[in-house]
Amino acid sequence: MGIALAVRARANCLGSKVGALIVREDRIVSTGYNGTAQGLPNCEDGGCQRCENRGTRYASGEAYDLCICVHAEQNAILSSARFGTPIEGTDVYTTLRPCFNCTKELVQARVRSVRYMYDWVHPREDVRDEYNRLQSFIRLVAQVETDDPDAVWAMPGLRGRLEIDPPGPGAQSG
Repeated sequence: MGIALAVRARANCLGSKVGALIVREDRIVSTGYNGTAQGLPNCEDGGCQRCENRGTRYASGEAYDLCICVHAEQNAILSSARFGTPIEGTDVYTTLRPCFNCTKELVQARVRSVRYMYDWVHPREDVRDEYNRLQSFIRLVAQVETDDPDAVWAMPGLRGRLEIDPPGPGAQSG
């Protein structure tokens, strides 16, 4: 999971920063982090209208179809495809539990397992049962406890629940 944390440092989304890796037989075959599609301006530079209007025009978990960011899991899957590396039967390590759409893609790619650090709960209660049913098609989906010194920087939703508030990746606290 430490490598997923290192990959996450490249994320440029204004929301949660996520890193993911795909592993086969203890070897990394692909990595990904969330951010705008290649060649587009980053969220931090005003590239994504959804991210720019977070919390005002768009609530958390809504309007993904308007977001130009590619999720970490999607980037890892797409990188594998781009370079011709099959991922059927692989294991995925990600810093955030995959969203509904990423879960569909992981099921379709026939990954064997998903291990994640932070839980993600679908914002719509009426969809949660379907989300859980979808995840049941993956052999193992499990939360892993790992220290995360950059938690508040990477996961803005955790502010107030942690005692530290580092300004960015690798920042020293108190």
